[in-house]
Amino acid sequence: MDYTELLRNITLYIIPVILGITLHEAAHAYAARWMGDDTAERLGRISLNPARHIDPVGTIVMPLLLLVLTKGAFTFGYAKPVPVNYVRLRRMNMRSAMQIVAFAGPAANLVMAIGWAIVYALSTSLLGGEEFFVLMSRGGILINLALFAFNLFPILPLDGGRVLNGFLPRSLSAQFERLEPYGIWIVLFLAYATPVVFYYWMGPIISIFQALLQPLIYVIQSIFS
Repeated sequence: MDYTELLRNITLYIIPVILGITLHEAAHAYAARWMGDDTAERLGRISLNPARHIDPVGTIVMPLLLLVLTKGAFTFGYAKPVPVNYVRLRRMNMRSAMQIVAFAGPAANLVMAIGWAIVYALSTSLLGGEEFFVLMSRGGILINLALFAFNLFPILPLDGGRVLNGFLPRSLSAQFERLEPYGIWIVLFLAYATPVVFYYWMGPIISIFQALLQPLIYVIQSIFS
């Protein structure tokens, strides 16, 4: 293993990973407050301070381990879940409010992917393709699209599961919610023992949004080149 290359990739990915995870959780907290629940706000989770959101395993150990296992090609992670008291969501009916709070996190990642696409376009046009910013911005796009896609996987406790749950009839919703204690283990099994999560779910979503970002990148490059 080329440890110099690995160290370089850690340096490139660390900022996009921390920003992606931090803003994802802060968006959940802000959406919950907007919907009437100030639980996360009282716990200081409406914050851009990464320390308030970091999970030692999900934010530090897992991304570093994935970098090692993939030889620096890819990394991923998660933060401490934002506490939400769904009973206090009063701006609209609770199920719709729950969906909005859940979708706020992935939506933040999509916005950040757009932001990193702009950085990439400016780096290649104004900075003469300066390698560090080009590689970091490409990593930022990929990481945030991966967070967007993964979190929308439709099983509880992931955000996609909460969005789906809001559309289900109440009788079916109650049955679906019984899976939540086992949901993360189901996701891990599907992710690492089958191609369902990475190949059939995340891969197409990432590819679609990468393609949608290309016109934006092209326009910015055309303006500033």
